[in-house]
Amino acid sequence: MKQSKFSYKLSQFLMFAGPAALLFAGTVIVPFIYGLYLTFTSWDGVSRTKPFVGMANYMAAFSDTAYWQALGRTVLYSFFSVILINIVAFALAYLVTSGVKGQNFFRAGFFIPNLIGGIVLGYVWKFVFNRAFVSIAETFGGKGASLLSTPHGAMLSLIIVSVWQYAGYMMLIYVAGFMSVSESLKEAAMIDGCTPAQAMKNVTIPLMRSSFVQCIFLSITRCFMVYDVNLSLTKGEPFNSSVMAAMHVYNQAFTYKNYGTGQAEALILFVICAVVGVTQVYIGKKGEVAA
Repeated sequence: MKQSKFSYKLSQFLMFAGPAALLFAGTVIVPFIYGLYLTFTSWDGVSRTKPFVGMANYMAAFSDTAYWQALGRTVLYSFFSVILINIVAFALAYLVTSGVKGQNFFRAGFFIPNLIGGIVLGYVWKFVFNRAFVSIAETFGGKGASLLSTPHGAMLSLIIVSVWQYAGYMMLIYVAGFMSVSESLKEAAMIDGCTPAQAMKNVTIPLMRSSFVQCIFLSITRCFMVYDVNLSLTKGEPFNSSVMAAMHVYNQAFTYKNYGTGQAEALILFVICAVVGVTQVYIGKKGEVAA
């Protein structure tokens, strides 16, 4: 009886979840394991043989100054991008849930940038920075130099484009958070003498903690793994000053044909991103329970 019940559950699982599990294993689990194996080889991506080199690739990764510089730039870029993305997204969510006329139209409009692919987005903004903003500056008597021509300007450009791209997506999560807060709680706070700002600080925001946890987690993971916008907007220029960690890993593996070292650096990046993301979620969930 127990065996038949187990067989029935197994058949049900294979019927409904089997195809998805198979696809997930084929596209995520197996490539991850294969990539982990490559970190212990000196494969160049072409030859049939994959010589085993042990921990040599990890030692090369830890001694790669350019990689750690790229990782440092990624952390800096992610720090400012995550803060600005969530501030802008929260402000937009508040705007489109405050009863403003045409708020559904604004929701759709603010979300549209997230639908544009990162490569296309980078080329569009490259034109804006190199042509549109330069022409405007020259019209008003400015120097007319593109932001993309300086190291600090290139980093600022990446942050601006990332905020513009991701804020609309995070806005939807914050909109759901605003709508989940009961109006009766806000009214009760106002009756007790709270100002709208105090009600927002002491009632609405604490009850939206799960939305903050989700948005910050998604922002961190997306910013740490940025590649497409980095490629199309700056290509790591000027003077490799805007090369992010993902671009460095790609160049290491596919441009310089150091697949083993590239995979090792990719694994280190994955571990760092996972630790930061999980830690943020853990801290956020603890606060959510306490609230």
